[in-house]
Amino acid sequence: MERHLKGVANHYRIEVLFLVAAQPGITLEGIAKTLGVNEKTIGEHARRLFQAGLIDKKYRARFVEHKLSPYGKTFVRFLESFRRTPTTSQQT
Repeated sequence: MERHLKGVANHYRIEVLFLVAAQPGITLEGIAKTLGVNEKTIGEHARRLFQAGLIDKKYRARFVEHKLSPYGKTFVRFLESFRRTPTTSQQT
């Protein structure tokens, strides 16, 4: 579990996870363009997500397509539950 939590311990990695969930097969170029971030930066974040077992890679010629791993799908659902849960300050 620690490996997975460390894998998403960055706001860009969380954004990448949500983007890959919404667009399976997206390339690094597509991720970088969508998020407006340098490809090298996104490449490093994608590498860490892959090492954490949250995304899978598929090589197609010079492009690498990304999709959520089975555990990555579970983790995205977990993260989405935080998006919907009001904080204590919002409940009062």
